[in-house]
Amino acid sequence: MNRGQSFLLLLIGAVALLTLFIVLPFVEYVIAAVILAYVLYPIHDRLEGRIGSVHHRLNDGLASMVSAVALILASIVAVIVPFAYIALVFVDDLVAIAEGETGLDVAAIETRIAAVTGEEVDVATWLSTAGEVLVETLFGGVSGIVTGALQASLGIALTLFVLYYTLVEGPEFVAWLRSIIPLPSDVTDELFEKVDSTTWGVVIGHISVALLQAVVAGVGLWAAGIPNVVFWTFVMAVLALLPLIGAFLVWGPAAAYLVVVDQTTAGILLAVYGVAVVSMVDNYARPIVIDKQAHLNPGIILVGVFGGIYSIGFTGLFVGPIVIGVLAATLETFREDYDAI
Repeated sequence: MNRGQSFLLLLIGAVALLTLFIVLPFVEYVIAAVILAYVLYPIHDRLEGRIGSVHHRLNDGLASMVSAVALILASIVAVIVPFAYIALVFVDDLVAIAEGETGLDVAAIETRIAAVTGEEVDVATWLSTAGEVLVETLFGGVSGIVTGALQASLGIALTLFVLYYTLVEGPEFVAWLRSIIPLPSDVTDELFEKVDSTTWGVVIGHISVALLQAVVAGVGLWAAGIPNVVFWTFVMAVLALLPLIGAFLVWGPAAAYLVVVDQTTAGILLAVYGVAVVSMVDNYARPIVIDKQAHLNPGIILVGVFGGIYSIGFTGLFVGPIVIGVLAATLETFREDYDAI
């Protein structure tokens, strides 16, 4: 390697670090836009062709713009608006819990605990404190909710802009990325195919299975008479992204709560429903939808999820497993094509 190449590599590394420093405050929104574009691009490709064939006066570039705008508007209606509503209900319920308005039969719980343990426990104060801690941790206190809402609004706007340009110019970026990878074209194609399979399995598989499991469990909570069903369904949708444990962290304690407040039949039925129906979604749908696509062990996915959340926040739910999956795909490609070297 000569001095010119060494200087160029150092310059690339320095500029890459500077770029990372600039993008880092918005990395969650950028990643969210890229993931959403990845999910929507097959639809965008078909819609762009339909628009171009119906309106012959539109060139390919204009048809792509119209398709991207249409998909973004559809995403706002189908994804962002419902998510914003659920998030609003979630925040309202969380604030209510912090203020002591849980909707639970706290007196019955305290009576049962005292009868079993002989100790008097102030459950209402404990729940209120837990709610306050959650509000403080997630939003920086009640006053931080407004600030968080404003930041989220700016982030959503940035996500939509990045989503638009990713949809419109995504193929050019992928082609450029292929051109700069110093590998034979057949090896590059194989690597991209494995990464695409892993990403599709993690993103689409996790989202679909988590939503299905949360809705199924939410129906059980509603039938059992658990209060704040929307709140707990939202919590289960997030927890269900975690393999193995998932929604059990909600419906399990809910079943126990019903037994504690002398609704034994409802509690037992909810527990049976959770084991026989909700858990089956995780045990059967997840391996079919995710593991066969992503080729990742559920334990590895769990490590990636927790590591991703810790590193970059909510979008780390997807980024962590994807990064590990890309590493696995790269190692497998090296073993198949260069192991003999």
